[in-house]
Amino acid sequence: MKKVPLLLILIRLLLGFIMILIASTNFVHVRMILVSLMIFGLLTDVFDGIIARRVGVSSEKLRRMDSQVDLIFWICVGWCTWLLNPEIIIEHKYAIISIFVMEGLTYVFSILKFRKETCTHAILSKLWGVTLLLAFVSMIGFGYAGIPFFLAVFFGIVGHIDVYLIIYFLPKWTHDVPSSYHAYLIREGKSIKRHKLFNG
Repeated sequence: MKKVPLLLILIRLLLGFIMILIASTNFVHVRMILVSLMIFGLLTDVFDGIIARRVGVSSEKLRRMDSQVDLIFWICVGWCTWLLNPEIIIEHKYAIISIFVMEGLTYVFSILKFRKETCTHAILSKLWGVTLLLAFVSMIGFGYAGIPFFLAVFFGIVGHIDVYLIIYFLPKWTHDVPSSYHAYLIREGKSIKRHKLFNG
């Protein structure tokens, strides 16, 4: 069981590239296959952390790897969307570029302050992940952006602002910080409670 969290992370990494290959082909029901793999990928993201904490192998190294693989996985999913519906990406290019810039800035701010990339696993970031799933299911599964896409952009902006505040408040690099409020409490020298399932 102690190897399962790492295995789930590696499966998610591999899934991203497999999805790109599938999106590049003319497989029957390619959209349904991609949506199924995307949901499976999200489930590996949920359970790698839960299992790691349950069996006592959750570590800074594992959490940092999890964060970087998450980024790669969603970029791969985005690339699949481009392959299937480039018109959606082109139509919403400014919103997408804005999210990429905000994501890049989290790395810049964190590396400048802590000499490490950010690894907060914050609650709002997790909520953004859920809205990303809904948006990509809509775009890849049905070729439609609409409300799911704009929800993902909205929570992406809010989630990134929360991460900026976490970086600002934290006196030293810390992983698994639920919110900017919790980061503020840490700066004030107060103990914080983390959810057993998500930030334990």
